[in-house]
Amino acid sequence: MKRLYNRKILFIAISLLIITIGIKIHSAITFPQITDWNYRQLQKIDKKAKNFSFAVFGDNKNSITTFENLINAVNLDDVMFSIDIGDLVQDGEKEKYKFFINQIKEFKKPLLTAIGNHELRENGRGNYYDLFGRFYYSFTIGDAYFIILDDANEYNLDPWQMEWVKEQLEKALKYKYRFVFMHVPLFDPRKEGPRIAHNLKDIRFANQLNSIFDNYNITMLFTSHIHSFYCGVWSKTHYIITGGAGAELVGANPEHDFYHYIKVNVSDAGVRYEVKKIKSPDFEVIDRLMHDAWIYAYSFFAIHYMDVALAIIILYLSLYLLLVMEKKIIRRHRC
Repeated sequence: MKRLYNRKILFIAISLLIITIGIKIHSAITFPQITDWNYRQLQKIDKKAKNFSFAVFGDNKNSITTFENLINAVNLDDVMFSIDIGDLVQDGEKEKYKFFINQIKEFKKPLLTAIGNHELRENGRGNYYDLFGRFYYSFTIGDAYFIILDDANEYNLDPWQMEWVKEQLEKALKYKYRFVFMHVPLFDPRKEGPRIAHNLKDIRFANQLNSIFDNYNITMLFTSHIHSFYCGVWSKTHYIITGGAGAELVGANPEHDFYHYIKVNVSDAGVRYEVKKIKSPDFEVIDRLMHDAWIYAYSFFAIHYMDVALAIIILYLSLYLLLVMEKKIIRRHRC
């Protein structure tokens, strides 16, 4: 009977080892081979366009159905490109990025990214750089200047980036439109609720950056981080918060809390902004929970496969030794 029990333990241990090694091999074989994603996407955009549209959204955070609905909607829209302004993934482990990359390959138009605070978790900043490239960058299209920033630390911009921002804004003065993108908003527009002050924690710095944006008269500041839609003016700076790309909504106010992206229409006549709502499945919570369980399990085995394999071997040997010792004790009692 115990011999049969020991065989069952051995069978389970070997099966777990095979599954662990199989997941690791599958992960290594199927991981998308990309580098400098944003630079490569920029090469696909017509920089001479005068009249064009683009989409802005943020906080998809490894969403499945809702984000895929957004991708389908953007593909059907007449936008030239899109910008995802952060919280692309639940955390910065490579397997979370893998899932995101496989999703965004479905975009039929170029997609650019900004880094969010969730990308920093699990030492993810390095992974982001390896896959997507620089943390902050700029580009021009026609008479519009685009500046993408890195405020993923949720406090401020480092001194080198601050100098860079000022240089970019100075260059941008020659252009009719100046668009700035950053994940964490300067301030939180909400007056009540459980997650107030979901903005830059260094308020003195936020005011300083707000003054700089005022002085350079930027056309629009796009942020996310708050899983809702808000728009308004901070001092002289117009802003849009668009955090409805698939992450869990934090409220139930129909004026603000819904899944969406922003369509920005740029022309010689001016800039027009459209809020495009996205359908989310009735089972969205279950969809998210099931996906999170799967991707966390897969990521754990793929990344910590050596630890898992060692733990399985140690556990099996421990159980085996216990059985041997128990067998010896029984024999002594019989004697």
